[in-house]
Amino acid sequence: MGSNIAIIFAGGSGARMGSGLPKQFIEVNGKPIIIHTLEIFEEHPRIDKIYVACKADYIAKLERYVSRHFISKVKAIVPGGATGQDSIYNALCAAAEENPGDSIVLIHDGVRPCITAQLIDDDLKSVTEKGSAITCTALFETPVISRDGKTVDEVPPRAQLFTAQAPQCFYLSEIMEAHSKIRKENPGYEGIVDSCTLMKQCGKKVAIVIGNRGNIKVTTPEDLYTFRGMIQYRETEAVFGFADREVSKKLNK
Repeated sequence: MGSNIAIIFAGGSGARMGSGLPKQFIEVNGKPIIIHTLEIFEEHPRIDKIYVACKADYIAKLERYVSRHFISKVKAIVPGGATGQDSIYNALCAAAEENPGDSIVLIHDGVRPCITAQLIDDDLKSVTEKGSAITCTALFETPVISRDGKTVDEVPPRAQLFTAQAPQCFYLSEIMEAHSKIRKENPGYEGIVDSCTLMKQCGKKVAIVIGNRGNIKVTTPEDLYTFRGMIQYRETEAVFGFADREVSKKLNK
């Protein structure tokens, strides 16, 4: 029987954060964002192993952080590639060398540190029942289409639109097969923005798992402030045993 494996992509540069330090290494409450993310998978009882793709120059730094924070499930930290999908592929290859094809992989951004244990459970269940799990949230803003970026051409119906998040989850053998196919046809992964796009280009059926809006990706200073606020909220809830119900509802929509 296969394992449940977290594949963590930590190859960002921090350009949108306005920092010379890659955003996954920015410290919040005394820990780098990547460690906040890894701890969630470390502490989840159904996650067996973790493989991380990291910028090559920062692998030794991440190894020290992993050791310092007792992240024992990390089995390998591999160099990232030329693109995000190259980096994910490198981590998948490391996982494929040591695990059977029926293992489930949860592909997750290193800078999404607010994923919940319940969402991990929901994603694992979806893969076993449907073969895939793409975490999404309903779109709350009004979408518009503009071909020139200056005027509105169309306003598509919002009810049919969702925002893709992470984890994006599959059986290891199926996502490896998809990567192999795309790498032959499109070695630069042109137009492939995530694993969902990759699987759809291979003609695979992809199931939606409804996530929550609190599962943010920390890429801008505004996101950083939001993450700090969420940590403070959760710490208050844990210490005092109460929570603002309205805030809780908003975080989990």
